[in-house]
Amino acid sequence: MRTLISTAFISLDGVVEAPGGEPGYRNSGWTFRGIEFVPEAFEIKEREQKESTAVLLGRTSYEAFSPVWPDMAEFAHYRTLPKYVVSTTLTEGDLVSNWGETTILRSVDEVAALKQTEGGPVIVHGSAALNHALSDAGLIDRYHLLVHPLLLGAGKRLFSASDKDTQQLKLVEHEVYANGVQKNVFDVVR
Repeated sequence: MRTLISTAFISLDGVVEAPGGEPGYRNSGWTFRGIEFVPEAFEIKEREQKESTAVLLGRTSYEAFSPVWPDMAEFAHYRTLPKYVVSTTLTEGDLVSNWGETTILRSVDEVAALKQTEGGPVIVHGSAALNHALSDAGLIDRYHLLVHPLLLGAGKRLFSASDKDTQQLKLVEHEVYANGVQKNVFDVVR
């Protein structure tokens, strides 16, 4: 079975919205504004690319990343990986042609089936609504979180607000960097 990893830049109060500067959010670009850049804090991002064997995105994140990431040197390896987009509305005609193999999945059940296939880790970037559905369905195996020392208040959150049983996490890797960013890697306890 494949491991499903959710990776996120996240504020201390759980907000994941607009870390890279997307329009329409008042704190857009918060990961790079007012926080000193410390290269070693982003080592996990490079490692994710090397270890991932597929990328999973929700529709909104796909529409944000697909016009930009295919041409970025920082994400060159992702061009070679299969991509999966969970959406009930996207069509094949909506997919970009310069980002390699992309498959549209129509449900969380199809993500569960993907996890049953042969292969290595599948990485989920962004995709707040998809993360909620995956977590609620018990499909996320690991979280890679870069927690920024910020309180953003309003905004999309990584974790579902569903009323559900406690989900235990095991901290398997952590580090604090000079700029206050914390790397927290959690395995979901089953």
